[in-house]
Amino acid sequence: MKYFVKLFVVTLIVLVSKYAFADHKVVFLDMKYILNNSKAGKGAQDYLQKTFKENQKKFSDKEKELKDEEKDLLKNKTVLSKEEYQKRTDELRKKVIDYQSQRRLSLEKISKQRAEARKKLIEELDPILDKYINENSISLVIDKKNMVMGNKDLDITNTIVDLLNKELPSISLK
Repeated sequence: MKYFVKLFVVTLIVLVSKYAFADHKVVFLDMKYILNNSKAGKGAQDYLQKTFKENQKKFSDKEKELKDEEKDLLKNKTVLSKEEYQKRTDELRKKVIDYQSQRRLSLEKISKQRAEARKKLIEELDPILDKYINENSISLVIDKKNMVMGNKDLDITNTIVDLLNKELPSISLK
């Protein structure tokens, strides 16, 4: 029985060590770089930044207008009757609440578009990565942000960006 246990343990160790030394190809890529520097990623990012800047300008103009209206109301506080002052104050509050609501909705829309663009890019990237992995017999792909160091020859980021640019030149955002 002792002999059988020893034989079993030795056999197990040999099998495990043999499997541990099997040839596995591990590569890494920078997902952030792929998402930001592919043609589709850059296009989506440029569109979102342009929309954000346009909205910022529109909202800063509206904010200035509301501040001017508030200053005007405060200047005329002594001239206006109490009821008229209260009425204008309530109107101004409604305008401010409406402004804040529009601004929040605008930011949420941009955030939603950013998430949709990222999702579309990743959906298009998955089959490209899968095909590349199968063609090159790769066992494991690691995101660069989760690595400390690696051989530059194992970085497939630029290759994947080129493949993604061929497959998906742009993303349409609504």
